[in-house]
Amino acid sequence: MQPSEVPVLKEIVLVGGGHAHVSVLRMFGMKPVPGVRLTLITRDIHTPYSGMLPGLIAGHYDFDQTHIDLGPLARFAGARLYHGEVDAIDLENRQVQVPGRPPVPYDLLSINIGSRPSAVGVPGVLEHAMPVKPIDRWLERWGALQQRVLADKGPFRVAVVGGGAGGVELALSTQHRLATLLRERGDDPERLHFDLFTEGAEILTNHNPGVRRRFRRVLGERGIGIHEACPVMAVEPEGLRLDGGGFHAADAVLWVTSAGAPDWPREAGLAVDAQGFVEVDRYLRSVSHPEVFAAGDIVSLPDPRPKSGVFAVRQGPVLAENLRCAVAERPLTPYRPQKRFLGLISTGDRYAIASRGNWSAEGRWLWTWKDWIDRRFMQRFNELPEMAGEPPLAVKGIADAEAIREVSARAMRCGGCGAKVGSTLLSRVVGELPARRHDDVLVGLDAPDDAAVFEVPPGKVMVQSVDYFRAFIDDPYLFGRIAANHALGDLFAMGAEAQSALAIATVPYGRERIVEQTLSDLMRGALDTLIPTGGVLAGGHSGEGAELAFGLTVNGLIERERLMRKGGMQPGDQLILSKPIGTGTLFAAQMRGKAKGRWIDSALAAMLVSSRDAARCLHALGATACTDVTGFGLLGHLVEMARASGCDVTLELVAIPVLEGAQETVAAGILSSLQPQNLRLRRAVRNPEAVAGHPRYPLLFDPQTAGGLLASVPADRAEACIQQLQALGYEEAVCIGRVEAAGEEGPPVLLQV
Repeated sequence: MQPSEVPVLKEIVLVGGGHAHVSVLRMFGMKPVPGVRLTLITRDIHTPYSGMLPGLIAGHYDFDQTHIDLGPLARFAGARLYHGEVDAIDLENRQVQVPGRPPVPYDLLSINIGSRPSAVGVPGVLEHAMPVKPIDRWLERWGALQQRVLADKGPFRVAVVGGGAGGVELALSTQHRLATLLRERGDDPERLHFDLFTEGAEILTNHNPGVRRRFRRVLGERGIGIHEACPVMAVEPEGLRLDGGGFHAADAVLWVTSAGAPDWPREAGLAVDAQGFVEVDRYLRSVSHPEVFAAGDIVSLPDPRPKSGVFAVRQGPVLAENLRCAVAERPLTPYRPQKRFLGLISTGDRYAIASRGNWSAEGRWLWTWKDWIDRRFMQRFNELPEMAGEPPLAVKGIADAEAIREVSARAMRCGGCGAKVGSTLLSRVVGELPARRHDDVLVGLDAPDDAAVFEVPPGKVMVQSVDYFRAFIDDPYLFGRIAANHALGDLFAMGAEAQSALAIATVPYGRERIVEQTLSDLMRGALDTLIPTGGVLAGGHSGEGAELAFGLTVNGLIERERLMRKGGMQPGDQLILSKPIGTGTLFAAQMRGKAKGRWIDSALAAMLVSSRDAARCLHALGATACTDVTGFGLLGHLVEMARASGCDVTLELVAIPVLEGAQETVAAGILSSLQPQNLRLRRAVRNPEAVAGHPRYPLLFDPQTAGGLLASVPADRAEACIQQLQALGYEEAVCIGRVEAAGEEGPPVLLQV
């Protein structure tokens, strides 16, 4: 998270990572508006480019070539990236609802979520067919379908429902890929049978007769049956029930019908057309709510156009400019859709048919041209320029006198207690937090006293730890959850149960409403992690600063004799690690825009996994020593255990679980800023020269946030322990080494490849 020199004054929320919004992100990255913060809420971290999807399905491209990585793009734009799917908006209070997190407020809202194949009134589609959207789910099922075809030995029948360009391309590209796979296996591609169904009188009704003639010929040459004016009434496990009572047997049904809209825009109260698409004016602004914009397939334009990415791409620059103008209360720019557009429709192989107005053509040269156009388009978003921000003069365009005064006061913020968040604001935040009592918290958050008061039950001792660090992600709710998880790891490693916590937060300067929302999201995130562990938030401290930072002092309780320490390892014990490592290098790469979005998403998911259940499992099965792996890296914490126990250890490098992408980022030389200090611990390695070139060796020194537990377990219980950990959800828990008796002399750690 990059500190801003200008407080946040206005919030623009982008819902969806469609073709128009990726253009908005890039343009805001090239020319930021100081004082304006973007938040992107997206179901897909990697958004597919529709123009290249037939090539991906046909096997001509891989995943990364056909998807725009929203992680680096959002960071380039200075936008917060929230991974989630919107299911409602509160237009009156200007809030977006995302399941599993607090509402997201906005000043301006933009919707670019695309569409989905319409299945209204057709029973069985969701149960028995493969709707082409959402494309990520379709691709997962497409992989499974390929395996089905390869495993099958007899005829395999595929029905494609939808006679537009999407349906025709899907029929040809899936047939091409499946036939290629069968030939590569020495199998007969002739056992594939494809049929294309459309309820319209003809296929490709949005294109000219010449295009239709060409595709009829190609489909005929490929043996794909065409069924026009043939509505599908139901999808059944064994095939399609057709209008008139007929039945067409099929082993797989691909659904690519006309576009449909989700229900929540209509339910929110936005003006929509009869099909549920958001009605916008010529400025791409909602006709009912001027603070809401929309683009792409989800919109109903005054001058209707087909649902096509061609139009969404052209809408992107207009949308970006109008969001700038709207936040500054300047006149908007009209969107003028092109009357004619060039469509290059692939035929599965490296061949394409062109369509523009009444003109058509075909050839391999058209596919080559299309490939060049598509790769050039993708390059704009996946190869981002190094850009500095624009000077903060643009904030003068924001027509808000109060905001201007706040910007002017930025340099005169007080230090000391004058930097605290105001009592009224703080009271509102605390008042909205879920109330929770704990018998041994005598004075807590609900009391006006100066300090919290705890009681230690007889026979128990209090375990206490503290952590505090700068935000490494731009989502305060998620950051609060991870920070609390990180702090609690110390308690769980020692066998304690959480009792209470005190929080300390530094919130970036901004308008009171925005500061309040940030603090509220942060605290709700911490509570959503703390409450399931049995702990309560008993108090804390908050203040304003240049950047978001957060930490907690956590308290736990345990019987003295059950306290787990680092210094209890015994020769013969097995070393068990509950989570993969690699967060340090991955987030260093993210800061440089070099980490793939899915890598960061997987790392965040691992960091959100609590170690409480792992600790209970390890302790129940007789772990002799335990620690959580955090800032000193795996090797640093292992050395602490070895020295405290008076033992040596042997570590299997290849056994250590690693987060996706971490090995690639360290290989690229991208390391955490703490890595050089941790690297000094290589003196504890007995054979560094023998393993220094191993690709996982640098990860031993990688600092972890909310890392897993490292424990020593008697050898006869290690296998059962790993099985239980994996059953509890620690899927990558594994034995990574063993404990040895201390040698005569020399470093305590031996590394094996």
